[in-house]
Amino acid sequence: MTSFYYLFIPVILLIILFSIRLYLAGKKNVPVALYVEALRNENSGQLEAAVINYENALLAVQKVRFPDITLRNKIVDRLKVLHTIIEYNNSFHFTR
Repeated sequence: MTSFYYLFIPVILLIILFSIRLYLAGKKNVPVALYVEALRNENSGQLEAAVINYENALLAVQKVRFPDITLRNKIVDRLKVLHTIIEYNNSFHFTR
């Protein structure tokens, strides 16, 4: 009976520590936070700041051990569109 308790207590402690670790690791999703910040900048009209945040989010996605391919593709598509918009706005300013 006592050997059961010697096995039961470490298993319970490991489960508790593992669940705490998963909870803390799940809250630190840096690429998604940078992506959301870039979306806010894009919606407020600050296109250059949005490009910088998207590029930082793209670098953060590449640094993650298991990168999210769909997030990476969304960021790349947004960067293409933003670069096109910025180039259009710059060419439009020079023609006036």
